[in-house]
Amino acid sequence: MVSSGSAHRSVESSDEDCEEWIPPASKPKVPRTARTVKAGEKKATTRKTVKPKEPKAPKEPKPPKEPKAPRVPKAPKEPKPPKEPKAPRVPKAPKEPKPPKEPKAPRVPKAPKEPKVPKDPKAPRVPKAPKVPKELKPRAPRKPAAQRKTQSAKSLKEPGASGLAGEDINKEDGEDKREEQPGCAEGNRVEESGTSLRTKEERVSFMVSDTNQPDRWADEGSSFGGLRPKKEEVEEDFTFDEPCLKKQKTSAACQGQPRALSSSQAQSLRNDLNMNWDPVEVLSTLTCVERWVCTNIVVLLREENTVPFMVRYRKEMINHMDADAVREVQLAYEDLCSLAKKTQSITQTLKKDGVLTAELEQDLKSCRSADELDHVYTPYKKGSNLTKARKAKALGLAAAASQLMESPHTLDLSTWVKPGTEGLSTVEEVATGVEHILADMIAKDPDTLTFVKTLCENSYVTLHSSVSKSALKEKAQDKPAQGNKRPGPEQSKNKDIDKFHLYFDFTCGVQRIQPHQTLAINRGESLKVLTVKVNVPDRVKAEFTRWCINNRWKPKTFASEQLHAILRNAVEDSYKRLILPFLSRSYRTKLTTAAEKESIAMFARNLRKLLLACPVRGCVLMGVDPGFRHGCKLAILSPTSQILHTDVVYLHSSGPSAHQREADKLRHLMIKHNCTKVVIGNGTACRETESFFSDLISKRYFHPLDVSYCITNEAGASIYSVSPEAVKEMPDMDPNLRSAVSIGRRVQDPLAELVKIDPKHLGIGTYQHDVSSGALKASLDGVVQECVSFVGVDINICSEMLMRHVAGLSAGRARSIAEWREQRGAFANREQLKLVKGMGPKSFQQCAGFIRINPQTLHSVRTTDQSESAVPEKPAVKKGKRKADSSIPTSFNPLDQTCIHPESYHVAQRFLSLVGGSVEQIGSEGLRRCVESRVRTGGVEELARTVDATPETLRLIIDGLTQPPGFDIRQNFGQADFKRGVVSMSDLRVGSVLTGRVDNTTLFGAFVDIGVGRSGLIHKSNITLNKLPADQRRRSLALGPGERVEVRVLNVDPQRGRIGLDLIRVLQ
Repeated sequence: MVSSGSAHRSVESSDEDCEEWIPPASKPKVPRTARTVKAGEKKATTRKTVKPKEPKAPKEPKPPKEPKAPRVPKAPKEPKPPKEPKAPRVPKAPKEPKPPKEPKAPRVPKAPKEPKVPKDPKAPRVPKAPKVPKELKPRAPRKPAAQRKTQSAKSLKEPGASGLAGEDINKEDGEDKREEQPGCAEGNRVEESGTSLRTKEERVSFMVSDTNQPDRWADEGSSFGGLRPKKEEVEEDFTFDEPCLKKQKTSAACQGQPRALSSSQAQSLRNDLNMNWDPVEVLSTLTCVERWVCTNIVVLLREENTVPFMVRYRKEMINHMDADAVREVQLAYEDLCSLAKKTQSITQTLKKDGVLTAELEQDLKSCRSADELDHVYTPYKKGSNLTKARKAKALGLAAAASQLMESPHTLDLSTWVKPGTEGLSTVEEVATGVEHILADMIAKDPDTLTFVKTLCENSYVTLHSSVSKSALKEKAQDKPAQGNKRPGPEQSKNKDIDKFHLYFDFTCGVQRIQPHQTLAINRGESLKVLTVKVNVPDRVKAEFTRWCINNRWKPKTFASEQLHAILRNAVEDSYKRLILPFLSRSYRTKLTTAAEKESIAMFARNLRKLLLACPVRGCVLMGVDPGFRHGCKLAILSPTSQILHTDVVYLHSSGPSAHQREADKLRHLMIKHNCTKVVIGNGTACRETESFFSDLISKRYFHPLDVSYCITNEAGASIYSVSPEAVKEMPDMDPNLRSAVSIGRRVQDPLAELVKIDPKHLGIGTYQHDVSSGALKASLDGVVQECVSFVGVDINICSEMLMRHVAGLSAGRARSIAEWREQRGAFANREQLKLVKGMGPKSFQQCAGFIRINPQTLHSVRTTDQSESAVPEKPAVKKGKRKADSSIPTSFNPLDQTCIHPESYHVAQRFLSLVGGSVEQIGSEGLRRCVESRVRTGGVEELARTVDATPETLRLIIDGLTQPPGFDIRQNFGQADFKRGVVSMSDLRVGSVLTGRVDNTTLFGAFVDIGVGRSGLIHKSNITLNKLPADQRRRSLALGPGERVEVRVLNVDPQRGRIGLDLIRVLQ
């Protein structure tokens, strides 16, 4: 498989060399192939008539006579054949006295010797040929004519293809023609050897259709791939064909439901949006997802289903799409809904102002994006000055403009002159008003906008940024005063200007610009450091003007030169004043939207990696929030994250006696609590604290304990320490000590701790202040909900904060569950959730599958609080709850500890009876062997039909029954790296190979912690396909926080604190 980079380099070279390659190739080969092709159309029939003679060969007792036939003419003796090395195979070529003369080409077959031409209809009987396959092989030398015909056709199609045709000819020696036609399955040609007529049709369709469809060959690695210039982007954007994942294959769903909306649902959906386009069709176009999948997602969303529920329990309806893809469709659908609401609001506003017409209303309802809507609505915004076109229309010149287009021979501008009226006092003013009206009509015409957009797509449109005049002025003013001390804000402003030096004179095509470049330019423009402009080539204007005047806006009858001049000026004015700004805004909006989308996707990937980090369980650890003046805050946590001790030590105070005193204090605490793990925050004094612990560990100061430490990201810990949630959880604790607790818990259970912090404070991703805050929050909240739901929560011990992020639950329902648990004790089964206040059928359906009832925790809670376990009857006085209590069981159901949804319990019971197991055996080795044996013998699809379920549901049931008790999907993800020694930046050497863990990924690369106190950068150009595992090659950069990698040091800059790394491989 050719890598994307090399493939596109070959594409570029083939594009550049194509025209230069034609002349030399045409001298030796093209004249000969051209002559054969020109006569080929007439020769084709004669050569096909010669084929009927071949079936007669098997009738003769001595078929060897046929190979002698080509020897009779002895073409090599003729002067002409030497011009072509394969000419000896042409039996009748020597009989052509003047082959270059096309009129004599018909004489080549010797028509009088063709009495068997009527046997052409017998050509379909050639299927007899496969009956003598062994005899046909020696007759291969009789087929150079067909080979030359194919070669000549290909040479006409594209000169660059003649080399490819020559390779095919060499492959065809001694084989049937039909077996070697490119683009056709060889097996089908051999097994289904069709008639000669069918062969001819297929060959002709191959030669003709490929001429008009060169893209079919782009994937074959030939020079035809040069016709796809847009794929050059892949070499730099490193999306690794990610868009391919969006287009889901319908066949992937074994029992998918490719259905259409019912007439009532479709009408209801269109009525809700009240637009002129089909929402599902537009959604499918925007997201590149099949129409039936979009239909199902829209139906599920309108039924208030959550994304985690759809991804896990409705796989067959969404065609096995992942959560990110479903969320993308959801966001696109929400954008369409908001567009429809904005359109309705604008329509009502214009209606109140009295400017709404039927045509304008249809234009508004036909808009498919916010840009198009703004383009139509801007001239009618209240409070803005009247446009030139509206002023001209107010003077009554709309009729003149219409007359110029419909019947210009009857238009006399002088009749519209009204002396004393501004805008109509002279013929020139009248002409100007007509120009403004026509310019407005042109700029709002959908066909015209479509045409100019197509022109731009086929042209090299660039985005150019330059340093602004105000920034240059400020920089010039600062130079004379460099020796003087300047206030801090001004210094920081100067630094901001220098940060954008890469974009002081930056130009890039809109098709190739990278997302991080777009966001950086936008930030520089917002700070008034940069000036940005979209450059459209001049040829677009010239082609657009020609098309408008000669086609779309050509007057229907004869127009005078004066009126032609008005029309030409109107087209140029429309392009310069209206269309060009619209195109510029459109390009900027598209680039910004795409960049924000990629940035938010990067945030989501990083957050998912962070939340799904494997927890460190079963040990006591110490969380350390390092500091200089105020000391290092300590918090010792039990294996269940309970706070055992908090303290403050001053490790960096002067004097050896102070160091010894603090070291003794640390040893006493760690031995007392049997603490073997230390977690240090990566904030201020992190490096010094790490060195202190490393020295003690190297001296075996904590003997007999084997102590190790790790560095973790403390972003957001200080913000959380003063939050209401932290105050409620740790009311009597100093905020600085709360930070140490949070740092320790981040390693013990990252998911449970990080959900307490706003994701935007976790220090993941880049440009978070330059993207839409609403879209970023929605995406990150969706990722948190997805991670919490897929991991699952033990309803009897999880915190209220964690419950809020379970699919189907809200802050109010989580509070109600916590109150119910305090009043009635532990939940015995999932059905008891229905008794909680605010838990309706839909909420229960969405959350039930993600809530676990762990029998061990249930038993421990009941034994520790037996007095409260008998209380459920006291609050039963609530209205409407008494009947529900009597119908809901209070016993434990083993299926409640699995990922199986209650709606599928009956299927699980049927499957267990089918394999001969019981619910008490869930997670046991014996049940797993029974299930695997039955699946191997029967197959999932057949078993699904037996138990009356879909294969997707049955696979989920099998996973739930065979997973061991307490299974956690995070156990397959990376864990924090604990170490005992420290390496400094001065120890690094270029070429050194190290292992590290990814800290953060951005749009331009990945930052890796290699244990020297400063993260190194792997630029995205060093993250290539061959260095990545196969399952990670379709994601942007394919790396995320927490992944372990092996890297090579490329460069070290101690002064700037920068380390350049090269990725060797991803460690798994």
